[in-house]
Order: sequence, then C-alpha cells, then structure tokens
Amino acid sequence: MASVFTELKTPITGAYQQPTGLFINNEFVEGVDKKTFEVINPSTEEVICSVHEANEKDVDIAVAAARKAFEGEWRKVTPGQRGRFMTNLAELVEKNVDLLAAVESLDNGKSITMAKGDVGAVAACIRYYGGWADKIEGSTVDIAPDMFHYIKKEPIGVCGQIIPWNFPLLMLAWKIGPALATGNTIVLKTAEQTPLSALVFAQFVKEAGFPPGVLNIISGFGKTAGAAISSHMDVDKVAFTGSTIVGRSIMKAAAASNLKKVTLELGGKSPNIVFDDADIEQAISWVNYGIYYNHGQCCCAGTRIYVQEGIYDKFVEAFKKRAQANKVGDPFHHETFQGPQVSQLQYDRIMGYIESGKEDGATIEVGGERHGDKGYFIQPTIFSNVTSEMKIMQEEIFGPVCAIAKFSTEEDVIKHGNDTIYGLAAAVHTQDVNRAIRVSNALRAGTVWVNCYNMLHHQLPFGGYKASGIGRELGREALNNYLETKSVAIRLGGALF
Repeated sequence: MASVFTELKTPITGAYQQPTGLFINNEFVEGVDKKTFEVINPSTEEVICSVHEANEKDVDIAVAAARKAFEGEWRKVTPGQRGRFMTNLAELVEKNVDLLAAVESLDNGKSITMAKGDVGAVAACIRYYGGWADKIEGSTVDIAPDMFHYIKKEPIGVCGQIIPWNFPLLMLAWKIGPALATGNTIVLKTAEQTPLSALVFAQFVKEAGFPPGVLNIISGFGKTAGAAISSHMDVDKVAFTGSTIVGRSIMKAAAASNLKKVTLELGGKSPNIVFDDADIEQAISWVNYGIYYNHGQCCCAGTRIYVQEGIYDKFVEAFKKRAQANKVGDPFHHETFQGPQVSQLQYDRIMGYIESGKEDGATIEVGGERHGDKGYFIQPTIFSNVTSEMKIMQEEIFGPVCAIAKFSTEEDVIKHGNDTIYGLAAAVHTQDVNRAIRVSNALRAGTVWVNCYNMLHHQLPFGGYKASGIGRELGREALNNYLETKSVAIRLGGALF
C-alpha cells in the first residue's frame, strides 16, 4: 500500500510530514485507482512530491460521505457547536501559520511574506463565519388571523467547491467559511498545480471537532474530478473560482445534471484610473501593488492603467522605476516581492501575451523577458502605446504584465474603463471626493477601491459584474449562496371557506 504521507523539507520550517492522500471522512486515503500525479516547485522546476489523484469514483465516495454527514451527525450539531468547531479550526491555523505559509510558498511560489499574510486572513475568515453560525435567522409574517406563517433558512445540502491555484489556502477559506456556517457539507477540489497546503490544512479538521464527512478535500484535475463534481446528481450546489471559460463549462454541467445552484467568481480585466490631482507618489505605490501583487496572478489585478494627460509622462517614468525596484526571486527570501509564475503552462501563456503586445505595436517600457535561468520567473512588464482592441487590453493575462494609456476627461476614462467583458474590480486615484464617488458609481465593477488597491476583507462582499461571475464571496452576502428559503403556512382551525 502506498503511503498517504511523505516526509519533506521546506527552507523555512525544516522537516514536516506532507499528507498526499485524499481527505475523506476525516481520514487520508488512497485513490480508488491508486494513481498519483507530481507536484512541481515553480521556483526550481523540480518535483516536490506526488499526491493521490481523485477520479469520478473517488468523487462518488466523497459525495456519499458528505451526504451521510449532512443527513446524519452534522444535522444533530447545534449552530453554536458549528461555530465553536470553526473557531477551533481558525485557532489551529494560527498556531501553524509558519508551516502553512512555508508549504504555500513551496507549492505556489508566492513570497513567504505574502503567504503568511494569506494564512492570517484564512484564520480571520474562518473565525468570522464561525461567528455567523448561530445567527442565521428566519422571520414570521402576519397575513391572516387564522394562519401562522413563518419563513426559515435551511442549508442547501452537499456543496461541491472547486478552487484555483493563485490563492490555495485563502480561496479554501472563502469557500468553506459560509458553507460550514450555514450547516452544509462539502467536497472541495484543490487545483492540480497547488494541492499541498490544503492537505496540510485538512489535518486540523478532525482535531477541530468536525464529524467525519463534513469537510472532504480531494486533489485532482478539472477535466475528471472537477467535471464529476459539477455534473454529480447528488451535489446540490457548486461553487467555483477560476477562469471564465471553465466557469461556463461548470454552469453547463450543473444545468445539464440536476440543475444544481451555481456561484462563480471568475476573471477580470480591471481598470486602475489615476487623475491629474492624485497624490502621484501614493498612486504609483498602489498601482504597482495592484498589478504585481501575487506575481500578477490575481483575478482583480489592475492590469489596465489609465493616467490623465496632465501627469502621464511624469507618472510613466516614476512607475517604470518603481516596477524595476520590485524584488523578483526566491520566495523564501523575506525581501522578495514577486515569485515565479505557478507553472510552465502559465509562464508560456504570459510570454505569449507579451509577444502579442509586441506584434500589435505596443511599446515595452520595462520587462518583457524571463527573469533568471531557472524557475518560472518573468520580469515585471509595462506596455505603453496601447489601443483598446489589442489582446493585452482585452484578455486576462494573469501575470506581471500591465498596459498604460493616456486619457483626457472623466467621461472618456469611464467609457474606456467599462470597455471590457469583465467587471470584477476597479480603482480611482484622486483627491476630489465628489469625483471619486461619481466615477466609482459609473464603473461597472463589483469592487471599486479609491486611493488604494487589493484591499480585500472578509467582511466585504467580493464578486463581479458581467463575465466576472455570479454571486458574491465574503461578507454577509456569501451566506445566501448556501441557504434555501422555505415558507411555512399553518392553518390554525376553522372552516375551509
């Protein structure tokens, strides 16, 4: 029998035991076919380890476990107990922040500093939703004297959740938080590129007090395990974060099977708008953070930068220097800001967009090349002389590449900002509060930041307009994604008519 744990080392914590099995019913198990796949270190292009691969049969087993828990032991747990289990889980995450962050950096390539920030946000998100567990309330409605009407909220049931590779632990927390708080059970599939940190996290689920089958975490590929979850007849709801193309296929599978409920947090091509009156030094800092944070692998990245003509030349020169100052390299060096792209496939995709920009006549101000000779590193890249029809201005690149354009009027930049199929996020930099509100209200995006960027928080709903998705993550609104509404009418007596 193959081991479902592997002894590994990270540059930060030294030796640790890496779970490699499928986490089903609070235990790590082999896949039915005992098939494994390799996990690659994006910084070195070397194999870290191999993990067990879930297929359709494994999904069936995980869904059956989740269904049994939902209809059995989990239903007996009070809302207050659910909240305590979630608080316990948050505390275990905090106690193991160094381990979880090190595994995240090893597997994903993000800087250790950013990874620690992610783990802190994971604990905060789970604790926040744990606080909601005993606050799911219904209502009564006074309609007639001989009737009693009430409206109650109930969990949907078994929820399939499919998360991406750019924020493996954070997206896990965003998904499981509201689902667990509202009393659902879960089968969660990690991204095949980054399964390791979620499997380490899974070790704490049983210790936190959760009954078997409530939270199941499997590793596998989208075309097999992900497709099986999306089309499974005993999954009541599916939630996905990732590309718009894959989101469409999940929605089709959900509709073609049992018409399961769907929430999708998808792509973006977000405008980052800088007006003449902005604090230019602060704006450059936030614009830099808005695009190069997490190696540019962020769905809400501010990839389309619009700068008003009065400060355009000054802004471009200063922004170039700021981008070139970003430390690119080993994610385990604390001064590193930008690590490698997650995979060879993603590296090639980004480099293809850079070549497309060159071919279309855009000018590379900085970057545009590989960084170093080992690992999937790309230089921070800025394009200028771009037009709205270019691929680099219309398609999501998902890497450290941005395009900068000049605008003249407020009306002009609102039009350009909305000229995209996406509507996930946007930003406005100005010292005029009236302008900030006007432009924020005019931009068709789910989140608008003013004089900042990427300031996400578990109390604030996050999601997109248009092709950027359906539904909202985070905040109170995310709870509605995992609740059914039931109306009950009780006749108190008397004649029928």
